[in-house]
Amino acid sequence: MSAERQADNEGVERVTDDMSWAEVTPDAARRLLIAAVEAFAERGYHATTTRDIASRAGMSPAALYIHYRTKEDLLLRISRIGHEKALEILVEAAAREGTATERLADAVRSFVRWHASRHLTARVVQYELDSLGEEHRPEIIALRRRSDATVREMINDGVKAGEFDVPDIPGTALAVLSLCIDVARWFNTEGRRTPDEVGALYADLVLRMVGARVP
Repeated sequence: MSAERQADNEGVERVTDDMSWAEVTPDAARRLLIAAVEAFAERGYHATTTRDIASRAGMSPAALYIHYRTKEDLLLRISRIGHEKALEILVEAAAREGTATERLADAVRSFVRWHASRHLTARVVQYELDSLGEEHRPEIIALRRRSDATVREMINDGVKAGEFDVPDIPGTALAVLSLCIDVARWFNTEGRRTPDEVGALYADLVLRMVGARVP
């Protein structure tokens, strides 16, 4: 048994990325959720069994059902928290003082950094939407639409202020979000760029995309 797995069995949270999941309690529920993030990111939702998740958490399969009714309930909790965190980043950046250029750059930098530093979580959050059933999917789609609306508003502000040259605001907002989100798919902690460096690079790319003046 690895040291990390042994630590889990002793009740210590294993770190898959730097997502703390502090809002998930009790400890057993958090351990199961972290194990689910790992399994879903590695194998995909449909190829992962509840037994796989419980085993990663160092618990019995029966213990999972004390905290989550189904495997989909686990995915929903992961997806909801992840989307709320990502939306919070965009909303906070949009509400800050500064020009539209400064706010959009800050939003992209922070949003990309989140998707890189929490790439396992973000991969599940952003790419397993279709695994949710019709009962739960609309809730997550609503959060995604709020993210899109926030980016769209920042771009629109820049156009109105004469800072951006964007003929298609909805299409550009979608392109910006897609570019940022895709970081979760390819980011590697052993790569040559840190999350901060990727965030800075993407902020520069997005400003060029919208026709802003880049220093």
